[in-house]
Amino acid sequence: MRRGVVADDVVQLIHAYAQAAASASVARRLSLLMEINRYDDPRVFAFLLRVLTDRREPVQVRSYTLRCIRTTGLSAANFESAATALVEVLAAEASLNLRVQAALALGWFVDARGVLAELGRTIADPNVPLDLRYAAFTSLERIGPTAESISLLRKLRADELLGPTAQSTLVSWRVPPESD
Repeated sequence: MRRGVVADDVVQLIHAYAQAAASASVARRLSLLMEINRYDDPRVFAFLLRVLTDRREPVQVRSYTLRCIRTTGLSAANFESAATALVEVLAAEASLNLRVQAALALGWFVDARGVLAELGRTIADPNVPLDLRYAAFTSLERIGPTAESISLLRKLRADELLGPTAQSTLVSWRVPPESD
């Protein structure tokens, strides 16, 4: 990342993206985003969050911003903002692919407010596609044995598809059966 650059560079690139967004190809948008993401500037992170949560943006562009956000070293404030944006994508996005990516990324944000609850809702909903449920399960599993994750897995044991996996995870975590 570029450090100590003139702030106008970031402003110009964000402005160029905004101008191009109306008519530019996905490739052009991604090129501009890659250039913007090279700067170590707090406005870059805020801009990436806006792009991620903007449903008018192409899925490929939003997917790129999701990867950028996930792989960026985040301050505590940015951590919560990123988690909130990812929960929003998981809960309300139309693109299954983007929702799966958000569910997997949330595994790194499990300490943030609302993440476990949304992962739990996604996992428990039998109307949600299995790929998405399993991605959310994977993120829940990454948490390890906490009171909340154990509780969610215990409830999930009755699920026809994910129940055996939930039980297997509880066993691997050495959760005693008598405490069920």
